[in-house]
Amino acid sequence: MRIARLLTLSTLAFAAPALAAPPKGKTAMTKPTETKSTEAKPLDLEAETRAWHQKRIANLTSDDGWLTLVGLHWLKEGDNDFGSSEENECVFPPGTPARIGTLTLKGGKVTLAVAPGVTLTRDGQPFTGGALRNDTEGTPDMLSLGSLRFFVIRRGERFGIRVKDTEAEARKKFHGVPTYPVSAAWRVEGRFEPATTPRKLAVPTVLGTVEELDSPGTAVFTVNGQEYRLDVSQEPGDKQLFIIFSDLTNRTETYGSGRFLYADLPRDGKVVLDFNRAYNPPCAFSPYATCPLPPPQNRLKLRVEAGEKRYADH
Repeated sequence: MRIARLLTLSTLAFAAPALAAPPKGKTAMTKPTETKSTEAKPLDLEAETRAWHQKRIANLTSDDGWLTLVGLHWLKEGDNDFGSSEENECVFPPGTPARIGTLTLKGGKVTLAVAPGVTLTRDGQPFTGGALRNDTEGTPDMLSLGSLRFFVIRRGERFGIRVKDTEAEARKKFHGVPTYPVSAAWRVEGRFEPATTPRKLAVPTVLGTVEELDSPGTAVFTVNGQEYRLDVSQEPGDKQLFIIFSDLTNRTETYGSGRFLYADLPRDGKVVLDFNRAYNPPCAFSPYATCPLPPPQNRLKLRVEAGEKRYADH
């Protein structure tokens, strides 16, 4: 489960800050000691962070970005009518046909019967109905109706329909994500403790379920003399580590449920955690996302004043 392929070119998305100075009275908990980079070549941290964040915002605001997400409907076993009428089991946005069709869940498979007079496409080709591939079976079948696109997702034993709209209000009204000033002090080098045996990382989700992710080990780092640990996950074949963490800035300055972070694979037992690239999960932008939450051991008793801040009132 790759959770973070979320990476406008708008200058509002990323101000060009100077290096951070710790606020008065917070030095011990906000500004870690400068650490040496493992890279031999000079690093223009501010420019590289800005370029990374611009790509992240471009993805977020794209036709397929999280800002287009306008609905998530869980299917019951059997028939599920869908369309804009309130009489449907799955109520789609206004402006769509009163009844688009019927989604049938049976034996872990979803099929679609299109209502008379409704024209849908699947992956750009006319579609009159049939079986639908969900997102755990590779690329899901993408159905389109006007500016809407929808597809089947599977979360554990639950099946749902995720709905996106390129004309979504959230996308039209997007005004950028505020960030902390870039600081070399928050690009922290730590040691990597590999797992001695294959292990799974139990990750709770906003759905109340628990996902088990492959975990190759633990990143251990020190801030102001205090050691901290973060269990990481990695998909097979992926060339980066993925980290879900929370810290003491959550709910006030950063998103309440925590943030995400990628890190390059360890070298010589060392791992670099660049918290300037800590970013908000999809749930910070849409109530229809199915986000993972930080596992208990990744809840840092530390103010990580780096990376993305809260978006709007989320």
